Amino acid sequence: MDKKLRMRELVTLLNEAGKAYYQEANEIMSNFEYDKLYDELLSLEKELGTVLSNSPSIHVGYEVLSELPKERHMSAMLSLDKTKEVGTLKSWLGNQTGILSWKLDGLTIVLTYENGKLMKAVTRGNGEIGEVITNNAKVFANIPLEISYQGTLVLRGEALIKYSDFEKINSQIADVDAKYKNPRNLCSGSVRQLNNEITAKRSVYFFAFALVQAAGTDFENSREKQMKWLEEQGFDVVESRKVTKDTIEESVEWFSQQVGKTDFPSDGLVLILDDIAYGQSLGTTSKFPRDAIAFKWADEIRETKLLEIEWSASRTGLINPVAIFEPVELEGTTVSRASVHNVSILEGLELGIGDTVEVYKANMIIPQIARNLTRSNSVVIPETCPVCGGKTEVRSDHSSQNVKSLYCTNPECIAKKIKLFSHFVGRNAMNIDGLSEATVEKLIQKGYIKELADLYHLKDHQEGIVSMEGYGEKSFENLMQSIEKSRNVQVENFLFSLGIENIGLSTAKLIVKAFGSDIHKLMELSSGDLLDVSGIGDIIADTYVSYFQKEQNRKNVQHLIHELHFVTEENEEEPIFTDMVFVITGSVNHFANRNEVKDVIEKRGGKVTGSVTSKTNYLINNDNTSNSSKNKKAKELGIPIITEEEFMQMLS
Repeated sequence: MDKKLRMRELVTLLNEAGKAYYQEANEIMSNFEYDKLYDELLSLEKELGTVLSNSPSIHVGYEVLSELPKERHMSAMLSLDKTKEVGTLKSWLGNQTGILSWKLDGLTIVLTYENGKLMKAVTRGNGEIGEVITNNAKVFANIPLEISYQGTLVLRGEALIKYSDFEKINSQIADVDAKYKNPRNLCSGSVRQLNNEITAKRSVYFFAFALVQAAGTDFENSREKQMKWLEEQGFDVVESRKVTKDTIEESVEWFSQQVGKTDFPSDGLVLILDDIAYGQSLGTTSKFPRDAIAFKWADEIRETKLLEIEWSASRTGLINPVAIFEPVELEGTTVSRASVHNVSILEGLELGIGDTVEVYKANMIIPQIARNLTRSNSVVIPETCPVCGGKTEVRSDHSSQNVKSLYCTNPECIAKKIKLFSHFVGRNAMNIDGLSEATVEKLIQKGYIKELADLYHLKDHQEGIVSMEGYGEKSFENLMQSIEKSRNVQVENFLFSLGIENIGLSTAKLIVKAFGSDIHKLMELSSGDLLDVSGIGDIIADTYVSYFQKEQNRKNVQHLIHELHFVTEENEEEPIFTDMVFVITGSVNHFANRNEVKDVIEKRGGKVTGSVTSKTNYLINNDNTSNSSKNKKAKELGIPIITEEEFMQMLS
């Protein structure tokens, strides 16, 4: 290919990848691939003596898109030249003394203090113009709002979210495709919120790494002393070591040993000259300052054999390819799988089963495929969903037409119904412990469950489940015991477990009370039948009947019936509360919870509602003198407010 044509192609590819990563939190190529293409571009630019106006080699960032106010930095924030060779660091440092520190992977922020108070915080943006995020910075987890220094202080640092907080926040997001890909993406979204209440909940930390201005303070021409001074002002500063060309190799090795132990994201190291005046005298290039250089970890790469591509379906219909390969040791751990992210990357790697691939850990943490040495390109994109067998289709991503992903088109795909499983196993339904949403999702992705009844055959997949992350023999045994126990179930709990729209546990109890415990009879009820029951209206009747009219639903229920034994609870209690309506509020002392009180009332013919109305007979509240809204309403309507003890006297 013509070299100039190739250079234009590389600029386009790299700019698209950069835009996707920085603006859209998307990843269309691996870090390894980006670095390789970037180095190829630099080589061509040097060889041809040509740099295109839109080349990423002369642009330091991307314009951010938001409604936050913009502000120009008083001095351009340049990026750093980089190397992966310790030898290059040694020769660059020469006879000078340097400060070696983490290169944190977050969002660079510039802070300005006036008269000891935080006045302004601005993101790096495109290096020249950033976004003003002052209100958000004020709720960072560790940032000082007031300091002892009374002059104008300007400093730079990295806002980041720790791995532990990242995992905690991601675990609370039910939609797997809405989960954040990495801490940097989460941090970017958190720092640039228009509502700083959201930022405050995200545990954003700030680590200072450079002092820009602090007039009247003598730092004895030392970067190290600047950092110590910032610590005295109350800032957390990035961890660093003072080095010379004789000690830098040892220090780099020390940092590399710490990568896997740290709780914050880092993608390398930064080496800056300790001598401030000398460093400033070196000036800058069009893109890089000459007093600092970045060191990126030399990726530990291993060759291995690709065994299969596992297609992992999710609740949005997205089906992601995952590469399974012969286990290899990387950065001290054994890895055997890596996400390929999407169809575009899969096709770019030209993967085929049996191919020899090179794998590495991005930033020494996340397994990735670096390159495919064989490139047999024999992997076939599945035409059917691995979970439901429905038709699949390849679609272009809504944010980038150059990113293709695979989707299941079946709206009834069980992978899209994680919530249904979570409801089914809930305490008031089938009461199966040990099946969180995340676990259910893994079981679906592995093909162990395709419908609800498959939960009762998980014993057939013991080996695979025991090997799942977070599971072991003991967890599996406990799960099996819980599943077996759930086979004996009351019909009303079973009806509730099916997740029929508008059918809560109370309604299920009304239906069973009116028509008995024969599940086959209950499946054949008409709207007219149900409308004869007090408390059931048109909407509930229609959704109930509609559910059992669907052939797939009936099939699923029949499969479940074969797994279960329906028990009836003998109600020997006298129906002393017939046609009486109770409301329960506040805490209880003699019962496990308010649901237990509700059960006692319902077994005796009563009904429990959530709000006080003219039809309410009693409000149960241990704090019957409080000014709660329910108490006020009850007093307005002349409804008796009774304590738990008074209620228990009614029982006896």
